[in-house]
Amino acid sequence: MSTRESLREAAEAMVAPAASAPAGCVIGVEVDGERTVAAAGVASPAPARTPMRRETLHDLASVTKVVGTTTALHRLASEGALAFDDAVVRYVPSFGGADDTSIRDLLQHRAGLWEWQPLYLAPQADPRAALDALPLRYPAGAERHYSDLGFMTLGRVVEVAAGEPLDAAVADLVAHPLDLRTLGYGPVDGAATSAGGDDAERRMVATGHPYPVSWHDDGFVWRTRPIAGQANDGNCFHAFGGVAGHAGLFGSIDDLLDVTAALSRADEAGYWDPAVTADVVAAGLDPEQALGWRRRELVVHGERLPLLWHPGFTGCAVGFVPGRGIAVALASNRLLAAQPAPTDILWRDVVDTLASILSTQE
Repeated sequence: MSTRESLREAAEAMVAPAASAPAGCVIGVEVDGERTVAAAGVASPAPARTPMRRETLHDLASVTKVVGTTTALHRLASEGALAFDDAVVRYVPSFGGADDTSIRDLLQHRAGLWEWQPLYLAPQADPRAALDALPLRYPAGAERHYSDLGFMTLGRVVEVAAGEPLDAAVADLVAHPLDLRTLGYGPVDGAATSAGGDDAERRMVATGHPYPVSWHDDGFVWRTRPIAGQANDGNCFHAFGGVAGHAGLFGSIDDLLDVTAALSRADEAGYWDPAVTADVVAAGLDPEQALGWRRRELVVHGERLPLLWHPGFTGCAVGFVPGRGIAVALASNRLLAAQPAPTDILWRDVVDTLASILSTQE
């Protein structure tokens, strides 16, 4: 089966009628410069039922953490504007974590911060002040706890080190050098519908699950209509005006592949210092966590390749194999399903398809 046929089959299987199926998806792979993309289903629900296309824009959600914030920090470190072992307070003096917490700690989710809090419900008008005022949830540096709040802080580090607002910094450090045509913060036109409203976060606030919340809903105005072209993430949209280090970027499948393919060919791309790149992709204290990126194995012909990857809540995910010219990306609107499958489950099927494609090649 050809790569094109394999991707088409995988995309159609992903959106096949089921309670957990996304309304639409796009899957793309690039191997040694050869790129293949397949789309299936719809980008927006009835009555429009806009077909999902290769050029459709997607809310990247937490994929922002890696293609935006982490890659910007990768560039800044390569240029000598910062070092990963610099203390966060050097750039954000008001940081509420431990004084010796480093940029590396935040990238590895080991700073002891809360995983999530609805900053838009805080009494402070400035979400940064609310973020800095939160006490640590865990001992700093002791163990990994995935944290949106850590990447909100890293977005502020990027701003200070780059000397410009985060949206401009991501454009100047990532989008423009890589000649990306669509990657940027919203609001945007032509994006797939990501959800029917703020239902997921409204439920999190009401139930305190999966995280206890510090503030309560006293009549907050939630979004109740389909969300398209605005950040799905509540903190990004309601608190940070659509621009944050943990979420908010939009882009097409080709832009995601452009970033990850360039990272896979980092030495020849010339955008990053090789020593810095080696540090970024290496396993940290937690084997499944690199700097910003997650790590897992991709087994091809018995060879265990490191796959650097990251998922997003809306149903997007990206990955690449360092030094091998292998990149892969998924974009979907999984939250439109009656019983949405986790992004990790959808991604597992994409990675299995990639491994099958690679295994059939010489």
